[in-house]
Order: sequence, then C-alpha cells, then structure tokens
Amino acid sequence: MAPVTPTSSETDLILVEEKSSARVWVLNRPKQLNALNFPMVSRLLDLFLETEKDLSIKLIVLKGIGRAFCAGGDVANVVRDISQGNWRLGAHFFRTEFTLNYLIATYSKPQVSILNGIVMGGGAGVSIHGRFRVATENSVFAMPETALGLFPDIGASYFLSKLPGFLGEYVGLTGARLDGAEMLATGLATHFVPAQRISSLEEALYKANSSDLGIISSIISGFSQVPTLKEKSFYHRLTIINKSFSRRTVEDIISTLEREAAGSNDDWILSTIQSLKKASPTSLKISLRSIREGRLQGVGKCLVREYRMVCHVMRGEMSKDFFEGCRAILLDKDRNPKWQPSKLELVSDKMVDRYFSKVDEDDWEDLELPPRSNLPHHAIAKL
Repeated sequence: MAPVTPTSSETDLILVEEKSSARVWVLNRPKQLNALNFPMVSRLLDLFLETEKDLSIKLIVLKGIGRAFCAGGDVANVVRDISQGNWRLGAHFFRTEFTLNYLIATYSKPQVSILNGIVMGGGAGVSIHGRFRVATENSVFAMPETALGLFPDIGASYFLSKLPGFLGEYVGLTGARLDGAEMLATGLATHFVPAQRISSLEEALYKANSSDLGIISSIISGFSQVPTLKEKSFYHRLTIINKSFSRRTVEDIISTLEREAAGSNDDWILSTIQSLKKASPTSLKISLRSIREGRLQGVGKCLVREYRMVCHVMRGEMSKDFFEGCRAILLDKDRNPKWQPSKLELVSDKMVDRYFSKVDEDDWEDLELPPRSNLPHHAIAKL
C-alpha cells in the first residue's frame, strides 16, 4: 500500500481510504501528534454516522500518521476559547466528542484501531471503546489529565473501572504510561502485533471482506504475539497497587503508599507518590470518585456524568486548575503549576459533590446521547 502523504489542509485532517468493503480513516495532524481538534471530532462523528447506514461497508480501520495514533483532545484550543470568555464553545467540543465516544461504544460494525504509537486522552476515546485495539512495541498509553487539572474523561471512568483490580484508579490518578505489553496484559489492547507486521495485517483484513467478529479476531490473532512484560513493569506490583488504590480517599491511598515506601528503596513506589503529589488535588479527588462511580454505571451514564464534570471544570467556579495546568504543561511549559486549592485537605467533599451536579444556568442542558439499537459492546479483554 502506498504511504499516505500528510497535508495540513483542514479537509485532510481525516484521510479516507476505501479498501474493498473496509473504510480506513487516518488521523492526519502529525505535527500535533494527531491531537483531536473540533473539525476532526466533528468529521469523525459524521463518518461514523454515514458509514453505519451503508450496508456495503463491513469494517472500520482507524489509525494515525506519524509517531502517534492520537495524543488526545486539543485542550489548548479549548482553553483559548474559554479565556476569550466563552466556555460554551468548550462545552460544544466536549458534547460532540462524548457523543462520538458513545457512538463508537455502541457501533454496529467492527472497528479495528491500530495503536502504533502514542494513545492518550481523547485518542483513547476514539479507540478503546471500539471492538479491536491492536497495540505494538511503539504503543504508549496514558490518561494524563490529573497533571493538567482535568480528569480522565471520554468515557474513561467506564473502561478504567473495568481494568483488573484497582488498576483503573492507579492509571487514572497517576497518569502512568503503559507500553504495548502492559496494554495487552490489562485488556486495554485486545491484541499485540509487531509494527513490521501491521501493513500485512491490514491487507489480510481488507482481503477477508468480512464483518464477522470471529473471523476478524482470528485474522488479527494470526499476526499477534504475546510480548514479555518488562522486569520493572507496574504489572508485577498488582498486590501493592490493589492494597493502596482500593483505599477510600486519595489521602488514604497516598498514606498507604508512604507506609509501603518506608524502609523500601523501591523507585516505583516513590515515583508513584511523586506523581500523585504533583497532580491537581481537585483533579485527584474528582477523578477517584468518577472512576468509583464508573464501576456501577454503563458507558452512557459515565459520559453524561463526565459532561457535567467537564462543564464545571471549564466554568472554573470551584477551581481554575484546568487553565493553570494547561498554562504550565502545554503553553508556558514551565511544568510548575500553582494549584488552587493547593492541598488535598482543602478540597472538601462538598466541593467534590458540586462537580457531579447539574450546572446551574438557565440554558444549560445535560448531555443527551442519541438512541442506539446496539447495546454497548465494549468489554476489556479477559474480563
């Protein structure tokens, strides 16, 4: 297959290729690591809706150009809109993105996402909810939102809460980076295929001309390997992760980790504590509650709740940490955010509760997801 030449034209942010009865959609914003801006989210939503009606199309393949599948949503643009006095432009972005996430989770045709590179935030939203997620040795997965003053959104409270034990709390609160082997072990990826075999896998999928899940899974399995987890992988520390991240509060999680660190020279424990202490205290508290609620909710309810939460974050009434995090990490890049409130104990349960309530503005509405005939099909592999 000839390589696709990236262009910067707005209309070419999502490249569309026809391969027999398959459609290949390529995220094409490589200089921005394929970060999803509003035109891309809107175009993907249109493509998924149009393609579902076309009975001749049997398979969707989603991938990215360059070293990223997709590094997330373009939150810097959202912050720019809000700083100009219009948080509702940001709300419109998230409303469209979350609707896209729900459509993918309930889609009637199989989707194969080729995660040959960085997969973060919004990139997880357009892939992890789909049926097949193919990791490679180049894959890097993370939900880094607590370091930005945000929280794992895009339905992450649904799929993180379904990870083994309390891994979801660990991944969601610390922003830990997972490689392809760890993605497969946790179930975030359904398959692991070496990068050099990806183009052959794609050709086999197009040639199969099938929407049968068993056939597609069998084809991918034919190119798959079971990679070895690195010696220092967090996956070898499930006992301490479950012991710590099962605790009721963020403060309890940190104190449990600190007790484990006492008398230990385990760099992993120390770096985990450091990640938590660097993150926004408000983000940590709302993220923990969100993932815990996600354990008991379907993907639709998770997205409706997360939309309420993100609207409160953008309005900045309880905390402006989202703007400060974006300034420190994405704009000025001094990596030294000044969080307010600055300590976990200053973030009260009452403040956390407000993030989960309806927004008190006359013309604000809850996220209304479209009626779907398909039940959400997502299941973290092996669970």
